[in-house]
Amino acid sequence: MDRLKAMSIVVQVVDSGSFSGASRVLGIPLATISRQVTELESHLGTKLLTRTTRKLALTDAGTAYLAAARRILDDVDETERAAAGEYHSPRGELIMTAPVAFGRLLVLPVIRDFLVAYPRIDVRLVLSDRNLHLMDEHIDMAVRIGPLPDSSMVATKVGSIRTVVVASPALLAAHGKPQSPEDLSDLPGVHFDILSPAGRWTFTGPGGQTHDSAPRPRLTVSSADAAVWSACDGVGVTRVLSYQCADAVKNGSLHVLLEEFEPTPLPVHLVHAGRGVQPAKLRSFLDFARSRLRSSLTALW
Repeated sequence: MDRLKAMSIVVQVVDSGSFSGASRVLGIPLATISRQVTELESHLGTKLLTRTTRKLALTDAGTAYLAAARRILDDVDETERAAAGEYHSPRGELIMTAPVAFGRLLVLPVIRDFLVAYPRIDVRLVLSDRNLHLMDEHIDMAVRIGPLPDSSMVATKVGSIRTVVVASPALLAAHGKPQSPEDLSDLPGVHFDILSPAGRWTFTGPGGQTHDSAPRPRLTVSSADAAVWSACDGVGVTRVLSYQCADAVKNGSLHVLLEEFEPTPLPVHLVHAGRGVQPAKLRSFLDFARSRLRSSLTALW
């Protein structure tokens, strides 16, 4: 039995939530996945997973084994990358994650130029509005928008993002331009539920005090693109991050409202794991991207 392979399979089964999910991700037949786990459990003399027709769960032994397996696989991966020279010369695959719209608008142009400058580095960009766990997902670097929790991650600030209220010229012509957050109650709204959970829009008053005010949510959507498109089409006023509506504001499809009441801008960081020596590919991208992302974010203002 290849024990490292068996470890990898157990980790993927847990991460996927099922044997069939692991089979799809790894490209290994379902029967092989099941056999590898069974052989590993026989070798260890204990059950790692409890399986029913509805769900899969770790036993106590399985929980401890999974944590150790992740550490071992990470150490093996780091050792192999060091042996391949990734810590001495910029080479190998750099895996990144970023929010969908931010990655498309701001990160991809940087990556395009980076690939030209560093022909021995390949990049895999995972676009997701969910904050992926870097260690669990084997991701080298992430773009994070908003305050960072205390952690062992190393963070490099590259700028900040405004939270803006926008509406189409047609909507403002029909309903009037709001002069204060309270005036929003007279307007129809498009709510982006990830940015404004429970329909709450928080504003900062002239004295620094914060308060909530929002239009009636005629439409609630789960993506920024849908909120911006709907606002451009006159469905209602919406609230998004400044980069998400930058093109529409630039071409006049949307107008920014209530700028003097905007909350404190959200910081934008590049984050990566802090342990050990950084691979050259990661150091190279950080040095390359830092100033370029700062310039792009400054231009959004």
